[in-house]
Amino acid sequence: MKLSTRQMTLVAMFTGLTTVGAFISIPLGEVPITLQTLFVILSGLILGPKLGALSQIVYIFLGLVGVPIFAEFTGGVQAIMKPSFGFIIGFIFAAYIVGKIAHSGEKVSSKNIWIASLVGIIVIYLFGLPYMYYILNIVMAKGLSFNTIMKIGCLIFLPGDFLKLIVASVVAAKTLPILNKAGLSIN
Repeated sequence: MKLSTRQMTLVAMFTGLTTVGAFISIPLGEVPITLQTLFVILSGLILGPKLGALSQIVYIFLGLVGVPIFAEFTGGVQAIMKPSFGFIIGFIFAAYIVGKIAHSGEKVSSKNIWIASLVGIIVIYLFGLPYMYYILNIVMAKGLSFNTIMKIGCLIFLPGDFLKLIVASVVAAKTLPILNKAGLSIN
């Protein structure tokens, strides 16, 4: 994949925004509340599937090599053993799928933006919850039920994620037409 300077800058910007989203964190059990999902969804909506996913790959790479950019100012390969790391893996796939859905037609529609945002949140949970279950129950031997994992890893976060979904969708719906009109569309 050959990238223009503008594309590299935008990828770096969304990597940075995801990092800022991680730093705005409220500790809440095994998984903190952060603004990361807002920027993951926006990366797919604004950058499209490939660049959105790339921004999240760069984010994860930087965190795994030791830059303390994950939630609670952590980083390093040991982050793989945190119950919340599955959600981070889901960021790549969510950004890609969000971009694919949002940019599937000739013109990005508000309907596609909303659907893409919702699907993106679901994708993050599809990666995060099984990983969380595995780490907490198989690696840490905590013996938590599936219902408990759903409560501590999903249900308490849904209202906030719904709010982030709304914000991302509104921002993208307002921003994309401006970018297209100015000839700055990414795709």
